[in-house]
Amino acid sequence: MRYIIIGAGAVGATIGGRLAEAGHEVVLAARGAHAQALRADGLRLTTADGARVHRLPVVAGPAELGELRPDDALLLTVKTQDAIPALDAWGDAEVAGGGTAAQRLPVLCLQNGVETERLALRRFARTYGVCVWLPATFLEPGVVSALCAPRTGILHLGRAAGGTDRLLAQISADLERSGFAAPVVEDVMRWKYAKLLGNLGNAIQATTGPEPSPAKGALLLRAIREGKAAFAAAGIAYASDAEQAAARDGKAEQPPGVVRGGSSWQSLARGTGSIEADYLNGEISLLGRLHGVRTPVNDTLRHAANIFARESLPPGAMSIEDLTALADEAEARP
Repeated sequence: MRYIIIGAGAVGATIGGRLAEAGHEVVLAARGAHAQALRADGLRLTTADGARVHRLPVVAGPAELGELRPDDALLLTVKTQDAIPALDAWGDAEVAGGGTAAQRLPVLCLQNGVETERLALRRFARTYGVCVWLPATFLEPGVVSALCAPRTGILHLGRAAGGTDRLLAQISADLERSGFAAPVVEDVMRWKYAKLLGNLGNAIQATTGPEPSPAKGALLLRAIREGKAAFAAAGIAYASDAEQAAARDGKAEQPPGVVRGGSSWQSLARGTGSIEADYLNGEISLLGRLHGVRTPVNDTLRHAANIFARESLPPGAMSIEDLTALADEAEARP
């Protein structure tokens, strides 16, 4: 099987590099300065095992590969806001022997949030979800670090529509040999909804900085309470805190004392001009509006994060007191 990593950023490059180390064929799809650095200097990947350089094929899109192979697996690791162009471009690519990638090849969605699977299912006959627990850092073109140990990360795998199959068993085995825990589950979206609750804090990190504080924790709890209320109203099941803790226990621990900016913080730090808050806090806002649940805290976090991205404000430029005051004002409105 050949793994094509569509969006070789923090998560994609880490998985691609680790798969390559284990002897698997990997292609990285990337753009701009990052693609240039990957081609010129290789992927400079640091994990708990140390630093090394991987010189892997790098493409901007499917045209550079020609016909795709029937044994290709597409790992979609772009942010949700970039998913539609990627799904369309790769979905239309022709596969040797006839048909398109959307008709014949599997696509695995490795985004935070739950929207990409729905976008992919509209296009791809074989759509899979992956719940990603893989703290990684990507701030400089061509350079990625992921320091968890003893496993580099935890990747729950399942069919987006529910259930499992033989392909997932094979991919799980490949990932396990590459340094990940990769359990195959019947209900992967249940795990992704659970992780979404934690990701509601990404906007807090992005706007006020990654350093933890009681005030940041309190605001996150308010956002999570809204999320759980929206899930309850929508009849959405999610993995419990105990299940998540058991799945992670001792498998992928971050180095002690390391304060790391998450994916949204990194988007602002790299000046990408976009952020995934519409598909994290915005998912709760959407569910709240559909099911009659007020979500003023998540509305505030989504709005603030988007202003930071749109206006290229530096991450952490807002105080948690100011952000909390905005949430309080929104909550007080009728």
